This record gives sequence, structure tokens and C-alpha cells, in this order.
Amino acid sequence: MSGSSTSNDVLIIRGGIMGLLSARELQRAGARVTLIDKNKIGTESSWAGGGILSPLYPWRYTDPVNALAKWGQARYPEIAEALTRETGIDPEWTTSGLLILDDLEPDEHHTIATWAKAFDSRLDLLVNNDIRRCEPVVNNKFSQGIHMPDVAQIRNPRLVKALKVSLQAAGVDIIEDTEVTDIVIKANQVTGIKTPSGDYTADYVVVASGAWSTQLLADINVTIDVKPVRGQMIIIDSQPGLVSKIILENNHYIIPRRDGQLLVGSTLEDVGFDKSTTEEAKQLLQQAAIELVPALDQFKIKHHWAGLRPGSPKGIPIISAHPDIKGLFINTGHFRNGVILGPASARLLTELISGKRTILDPEPYTI
Repeated sequence: MSGSSTSNDVLIIRGGIMGLLSARELQRAGARVTLIDKNKIGTESSWAGGGILSPLYPWRYTDPVNALAKWGQARYPEIAEALTRETGIDPEWTTSGLLILDDLEPDEHHTIATWAKAFDSRLDLLVNNDIRRCEPVVNNKFSQGIHMPDVAQIRNPRLVKALKVSLQAAGVDIIEDTEVTDIVIKANQVTGIKTPSGDYTADYVVVASGAWSTQLLADINVTIDVKPVRGQMIIIDSQPGLVSKIILENNHYIIPRRDGQLLVGSTLEDVGFDKSTTEEAKQLLQQAAIELVPALDQFKIKHHWAGLRPGSPKGIPIISAHPDIKGLFINTGHFRNGVILGPASARLLTELISGKRTILDPEPYTI
């Protein structure tokens, strides 16, 4: 990294999964990193998501999204193990497997097979009783399914907490409850940021602000196509082992946690920055869960919340240097896949900043 005399090599704006993983990669590459968030670390979409370590229906995504996902899937076991060792906080990386129960069209099966071969992904086509053998509690009405046995999950809030503790122990400065009011640019070069409590200087500024990135960048006349998409979710307080697989149908999913809690999601709502929950969505998600697993009609909803995803065209994130403003980098727009795309995005960002050879071709993610 740069040998500048400024107080930081890199300032990262916002401390969600993307900011935290980026800080981890940059610190390990030798950078002095400060992470700054207008709220508490990881309390936006990173905390609100489900933590499925695969895009939903991955064959419906472009190769750039799947390439980031595949890189991250191979490294999450190591990340979880290292964080547990460093902090004593287990992010609960678990290979649950993913059972998809959609009634797919025949031509989509060809697409699935092509995708599976291209990305070396195991999947099994199931019919009738094969489904019940895979997941006994599934509704008998389903007659076909796809099982992806290698799909894992991670528990987002525990991952965020472990990353925060690990980064602080490594010397990364984490500043919470502090809003960035301005990105300072002089002669087409970033020099730092302004906040109500003071200014910070840096060689590089990384905007990893999720759905809020568009607003922040607009203040310096930088335009990106990222907007908030609300997702509501519920937790059903079940019993451990009742559901063993991640189950997906019609974009609704059930994720079984180790303690028996079942996370059910999610809605896709274009309502701007409104993070409120609705009774309609709560009932919709509960009914979708019972439709998948009828036994869930005897369990109560423990929690209901909403988060704002950073929606982007085709779900392809921006991981890029700004073409005209030296030192300004962007890492946002991961839509529903921030957790699984995070490790590769953070590594690619770090390589772009340091000028090293990149793990993937950066062109598809360029602003």
C-alpha cells in the first residue's frame, strides 16, 4: 500500500458485510484501515439477510455473479474457522444443502445442467418420494425437486460480530454512530472524508454503503444504478432438527439454524428507504413456510423485521475504481447476495487498490 503520511491508507464508508470483509482483506495486505458507519456495525442488510451461501436459482444469474459466488463458497469454511479461533464467536457455517421445489419448465432443466457443468456444482433431480427421503417434513404436494447438497449457510449476525471483534483485535479503527457528510476531493483526487465530529484523511476511500451508496456518491456527482429493495423476514421458533435442509420455492425459503430457529424470507419490495414491516408480509411469509412444511403451523413467529438490499441491474455488483477520481473505490450493489459475494468482492477490491493481479477479470464489475 501507499507510504503516504496521511492518517489512513484506506477509509471504508459503512460497516456491513462488504465493508467488514473489505477491511479484513485490506488490513491483511498491510493497509492502515478505518471503518466508519453512521449506525452500529452490521445493522442494515447484512444483519437482516438469511446467509444462504449461494445465489437463489444460481443458473438465472450471469457468469460474473456466479464467478464471485464460487470463489466465496470455497473459502467460507476457512473464514468461519479463522474467525471462531480468533474471537471465540462461531459464525455457524453449516452445510445444510439446498432443496428447490419449484415446478420448473423443461427448457430450464437444460439451463440448469449447463450451469452445473460450467461451475462444477453437484445437484440431484428428485421426484416424489425422493423428496421426502431428502427432507421428510416437506409437503406431500411437491412431486419434483432439485437438491444441491453442497450449499451451506452462515449466521449473518454472528458473522458480523466475529468480523468486528477480529478487526478491532488486528488494529482496524472502527468508528460507529458517525455519518459521513462529504467525500473530500481535490484536483480529482480523494483526500478523505468529513463527519460532524471531525475530518479524516486517507489515500483511498471505499464506498461500501449498500443501498445508501447512490445518495452518498450523488453528492460528488457520481452516478450509479443502485437502489434500495426492501426484504421482510420472520423467524419461527421451532425445534432443532425438525427441518434439516434449506428449502426454496417460488423465491420463498426456510433456513434451519442449529438452535431450531427457522428463518423464513423474503419479500422484494420497491418502497424506497422505508424499513417498516407490514402485517401482510408477515402473514404471507408464515403461510409460505406452512405450505412448504405443514408441521410449522404449530409454531409461533418469534421475530419479524425488514432490511434494504442494494439492488442493481442483474444483481451484478460494482467493484471498481472511479475512472476520473483517483483513490475513490466502490464496492456495492450486491442485491440479495452480499454474504456469498463478499469474500471475492473484498479480495478483488484489495487487488485493484494495491495494483496486484486480480482473482477475476474486473471488467464486468467496473463502474
